[in-house]
Amino acid sequence: MAEDRARDGRDATGDRRGPSRREGSSTRGRQRGDGQGRASSSRPARGGADREGRVSGSRLVPKQGRRPEPAIADDVTGGELDRSVRAQLRTLSKDNADGVAQHLVMVARRLEEEDYEGAMAHAETVVRRAGRVPAAREALGFVAYRSGDFARALTEFRTVRRLSGSSHLLPLMIDCERGLGRPERALELLRSPEARSLGAEDQLEMLIIGSGIRRDMGQPQAAVLALQNAVSGPVRPGSERLYYAYADALLEVGRRDEAREWFAKAALADNDGLTDAAERVDELDGVGPLDEL
Repeated sequence: MAEDRARDGRDATGDRRGPSRREGSSTRGRQRGDGQGRASSSRPARGGADREGRVSGSRLVPKQGRRPEPAIADDVTGGELDRSVRAQLRTLSKDNADGVAQHLVMVARRLEEEDYEGAMAHAETVVRRAGRVPAAREALGFVAYRSGDFARALTEFRTVRRLSGSSHLLPLMIDCERGLGRPERALELLRSPEARSLGAEDQLEMLIIGSGIRRDMGQPQAAVLALQNAVSGPVRPGSERLYYAYADALLEVGRRDEAREWFAKAALADNDGLTDAAERVDELDGVGPLDEL
């Protein structure tokens, strides 16, 4: 996310890597005349008042006022954004770029608070003000993803790919297909040339998602095999999630002792508390909250 990216150099949405593909279009009220391309002589060709003082034409179409925007926290300046995201805003006027930057930071902040409604309000504001900026669409997509609206998230992520030419959101697109109950489509994306061209961290993410897809398809042994080689490598960024996914897959096929071992490894590797691996170890050991007192 915007604010997270300022800390770890990741994408505009902060977690890892954002689409309404349909950007708003407005229809102007117009007179079509007599159907032959000519305005009828009995009424004005353009909006206005006729001889009897009746208002007609485009003036009948109510003007939509600017929607109220969610408030920006007093301590948010927009300078918290990562430089690469800020660079995308250079196509906007300075005032608009500053406002969009502040709203992007607020998206990150509301997501950290798990205030998805608040995050969505800021993300939609960003898209209204900067709909052609990839970081704006990515932020909206990521909020939708975190909210469980996988259809909207997938649309936004596709828009980001179209606008930027980048496939960095492919792991999330695959997970959206999985969330929509389309495992075959998810596997298709997983095996695509774009997927093979991604970096090591994204490849690791796709391994984890691929294992989950096979579990969704009722192939638990294949889910274990999908991660078996990867877990034997050195500890690296994302290892805590890899170990956790492997432990979960082992547990599903009844290899309880091995599952406990890998949950324990995940807990050791998880310095930022991203998983509940320690709790899973306690659960397997039969330790409950009262036992710890």
